[in-house]
Amino acid sequence: MIVCGVELTGSDAVVCLLNLDRGQFSLPECKVRKLSLSKNHTGEDLKQFQNAFAQLMGEYEVTRVAIKERMPKGKFAGGAISFKLEAAIQLIDAIELEVRLLPPALIKSTLAANPLPIAFAETGLKAFQETAFTAAYVGHMAK
Repeated sequence: MIVCGVELTGSDAVVCLLNLDRGQFSLPECKVRKLSLSKNHTGEDLKQFQNAFAQLMGEYEVTRVAIKERMPKGKFAGGAISFKLEAAIQLIDAIELEVRLLPPALIKSTLAANPLPIAFAETGLKAFQETAFTAAYVGHMAK
């Protein structure tokens, strides 16, 4: 099963694919590391972002999307645009795509119970993908 981990920052969705097959994790080669919403943020722009994200998920046969949840208020609150991106992803009309938000407490408890099997530095991913990688791993491990 392939899970796409997502971190939403500003008008970008940073992605990382993680496959679990017979107890072994692998990182499928993905041509996209980040999808961005154009600067206008119109309804048409959101639809284009949604379609591009859905096409990417279909192309790699992703069955679950795990999004690191952002706080709605406070010091670490997410921006308005990132909540639009989250909604666009959640509203993708694909029966076989499960979208799940991962609260920080769930990420922390899952990693405590199931530490990452490999150091992030050894994955070959870009540094900005670390949170998306962690979200994908937790997306596999969290019940």
